[in-house]
Amino acid sequence: MPQPHVLILIPARMAATRLPGKPLADIAGAPMIVHVLRRALEAGIGPVAVATDAPEIAACVEQAGGRAVMTRTDHGSGSDRIFEALRSIDPAGRVDIIVNLQGDLPTLPAADITAALAPLADPDVDIATLAAEITEPHERRNPHVVKVVGSPVAPRRLRALYFTRADVPAGEGPFYHHIGIYAYRRAALERFVALPPSPLEQRERLEQLRALEAGMRIDVTVVDSVPLGVDTQADLERARALISGRR
Repeated sequence: MPQPHVLILIPARMAATRLPGKPLADIAGAPMIVHVLRRALEAGIGPVAVATDAPEIAACVEQAGGRAVMTRTDHGSGSDRIFEALRSIDPAGRVDIIVNLQGDLPTLPAADITAALAPLADPDVDIATLAAEITEPHERRNPHVVKVVGSPVAPRRLRALYFTRADVPAGEGPFYHHIGIYAYRRAALERFVALPPSPLEQRERLEQLRALEAGMRIDVTVVDSVPLGVDTQADLERARALISGRR
C-alpha cells in the first residue's frame, strides 16, 4: 500500500494578544518559529512550510532555509490559514494528510509530531491529535489547560468525545491535557473549514468542537509529556531556559 503524502504546515502571525510578535522572539539565538520549523523537519514525515500573513516572518523562515507561504490577513483561525496555504502549495491535490503544527510549541519533540499521525491508519478517523495525562492537580482546574475527554480504543489512544476547559469527567481515573497539533485527512480539512462556527465551539472557544458537532471523528495519541506552549512573557522565559539547558 503506498504511503500517504504528508505536508506539515505551521500557521504564524505577529498579532498574538498576550505576546505580540512572538514568532520572532529569540530563544537561544534563533527565533521561536525557526525552532518549531526545525522540530517539524526533524520529524521527517514530509515537507514543511510556514503559512503567514507577515512578511517579516516569511523573511525569517526563508533566511533559515525554510519555506514560507504568504496568506491573507483576515483568517479567523490557523485552520483557515493552512487551508489557503495547502491550495497554494498543492493545487493538484497530491497531499493526503495535512499536519497543523502550532508555531508556539518550540519544545515539542519531533517524535510526537510523528505520533500524531498514528490514528489515521484507521480509515474511520478524520482528524488525529495528541494529549498527555495530567499529573498536576491544579491543571485540572485551570481553564487555560484544555482537557480532552475520550474513550480508550487501543493502548495510548483515545476516541475524543469532548474537549473542554472545565474539570471533567467526574470520578476516578486519568485526565488528559490536549496538545494543539492536528493531522487532517485532506477531505476532513476541506469539510472543516467550510463549516460555520458551532455553538459549543463558540461557548468553549475551542475550534475542534466544530468537528465533533459535525459528526467528524477525532482520535488522540497519548504521549508522555506536554510541550511548553508560549503564550506569555513568562512562558517565553521558560522556553529560553529549557532550550538553553539542552545545549
